[in-house]
Amino acid sequence: MQAQNLDWIYLDRADEAHVREGELISAEAGGMPIYQVMEVAKDRVWLRDTRDGADRVSRLDLFHWKAVRGR
Repeated sequence: MQAQNLDWIYLDRADEAHVREGELISAEAGGMPIYQVMEVAKDRVWLRDTRDGADRVSRLDLFHWKAVRGR
């Protein structure tokens, strides 16, 4: 998925439970980097950077936007 073909929805604290494997998230709407969610466990997410393929683990609350296919 290309970033320009995505719409972004805001993740508030109540929505964090709706982040699933395979989805794309970012700290900023349409901003870089964009990460693919590989696994979710409580307040942590395992991520893959969509540009360079690097894997990392982070706190979910650091990400405020989730990508959705253009509406």
